[in-house]
Amino acid sequence: MLDGRDIGTVVCPDADVKIFVDAAPEVRARRRWLELKERGEEADFGDILAQVMARDARDRGRSNAPLKPAADAHLLDTSKLDIEAAFRAARQIIDARIQAGSGRRG
Repeated sequence: MLDGRDIGTVVCPDADVKIFVDAAPEVRARRRWLELKERGEEADFGDILAQVMARDARDRGRSNAPLKPAADAHLLDTSKLDIEAAFRAARQIIDARIQAGSGRRG
């Protein structure tokens, strides 16, 4: 398994299963803020949110490998999921794809 902002579109465009994992910017900023706080680092939520939003805008707007889901990617919004639930949801997508593919003859 690989993760990254251009894995399904550039790095592995022929992958059997592609999952575009996303969450609302506010949720991603809060997760990052909590991560920093747990490490004992000072962190300002507003600054982190601004950084998340700026990175998204920059990555979506770049001409080379812009941030976007592959046409055949499964979208997984983790905004309301904890890490265990997100993992289970990803596994369900993968398992369903494997089961659907097992009936094929190649």
